[in-house]
Amino acid sequence: MPFIDRRGFLMTSAAGALASAAGKTALAQTASAGKAASPAASSASSANARPPKVTRILADFIVKTGYQDLPAPVRKEGVRTLLNWVGVAVGGSHDETVSRAVAALTPFSGPPQANLLGRTERFDIMNAAFINGVSSHIFDYDDTHLKTIIHPAGPVASAILAYAQYRPVTGKDFLNALVLGVETELRIGNAVYPNHYDVGWHITGTCGVFGSAAATGKLMGLTAQQMVWALGLAASQPVGLRESFGSMNKSFNPGRAAANGIFAALLAGQNYTSSDGMIEAKRGWANTISTKQDYREITDGLGSHWESTLNTYKPFACGIVIHPSIDAAIQLRNQEHLSADQIERIDLRVHPLVLELTGKTTPQIGLEGKFSIYHAVAIAIIDGAAGEKQFSDAKVRDPKTVELRGKVNAIVDPSIKPEQVDMIITLKDGRKLHKYIQHAIGSTEVPMTDAQLETKFSDLADGILTQDQTRALMDKCWHVEALASASDIATAALPR
Repeated sequence: MPFIDRRGFLMTSAAGALASAAGKTALAQTASAGKAASPAASSASSANARPPKVTRILADFIVKTGYQDLPAPVRKEGVRTLLNWVGVAVGGSHDETVSRAVAALTPFSGPPQANLLGRTERFDIMNAAFINGVSSHIFDYDDTHLKTIIHPAGPVASAILAYAQYRPVTGKDFLNALVLGVETELRIGNAVYPNHYDVGWHITGTCGVFGSAAATGKLMGLTAQQMVWALGLAASQPVGLRESFGSMNKSFNPGRAAANGIFAALLAGQNYTSSDGMIEAKRGWANTISTKQDYREITDGLGSHWESTLNTYKPFACGIVIHPSIDAAIQLRNQEHLSADQIERIDLRVHPLVLELTGKTTPQIGLEGKFSIYHAVAIAIIDGAAGEKQFSDAKVRDPKTVELRGKVNAIVDPSIKPEQVDMIITLKDGRKLHKYIQHAIGSTEVPMTDAQLETKFSDLADGILTQDQTRALMDKCWHVEALASASDIATAALPR
């Protein structure tokens, strides 16, 4: 029976047996190396200690784990991950960024093997995976693993939905591959975060390629040795730098990770070799790309606790640090039936990171609005929402929005955590309304409901698919495990 451990991990006694022997061996090696080191020589000993065979342990787990080994809550979160990804990919499908990518790649694409969600064009599987990955990240509205800030679904789902249109796979096999791919990238991300991210790497791209390779390789039926090579070839293709944020290049990163992972799996399937220790070797991925390497995050409890159950979904189309303020504003608006003309001022106490990342006081375009706590609170009061439509160029420049955001005052308070906000709205009649948010909607503590995910999906698909198409597409996602062919999802996402 599954249960929740003190760290919030989903545990299951049956699944844990799958990799426990390999995991215990790895941990014993690590512990033995640690005991042998004296305090004075701990740094040097750590550098010289032989790490566990992480790449091999992970590859064995991926190859051996079947759909039947996934606990029901893990499957359920996998389905929610799929639904959210399809919605954001359809929603971003006609953005200028996607259209430019389509125009650039059309003359050079191979056979038309796979659909673009929300569009009529077909591409070869690697270019289709790339473009769908780009589309799903355009609005910065995709799923988020809060521990690492990885957006897990883009690299993985984009890859395997493309592959599923080339080589038919059942819905159960598709979901299993999706969960294993997400689990792979998140565990690898945990091993190097935050050092890897802090130095400037876009962790969704650099770790997402492992998830894509693992999931595609799983559907291909790679052997354990071939999976080792697939992970090794993925390690040779890190993509994404944080300097790209705010440009089209940001969404390039998960798209490229999706395509690179397919590339790695296809080569490995033909016994194109790599090092057997590409993740953990002295000159391998983790040591080259990060100053932190905690291999226990990759091997500890494989099959017993699942990082994929910690995935979250954004209710608002902007950075996570603004979400508590938006949540507070919407709650007060709805509880008190507020309108903008009633408000004298809005005072916020926020974590320092909020103003560091979202301190733009006078945004001029929609993209800048996503990085403005002032705009976000204003549109939350005016519209009672903060979807993609609320971060349009027109909404940023609307006189009513401009006037209200001028009444928003954000004050840094180090005692406030990043996931919190303390808001006071002073009305013109002298009343003061207070709202303190401990955890915003969309967090692991206050997750979005299935109904809220459907509302988000429908809003994103509006104008691209008909209401009947949207309903049918959501139903296919919810019931992916019953599909004889997972490619039905791609077909259902074609606009009429």
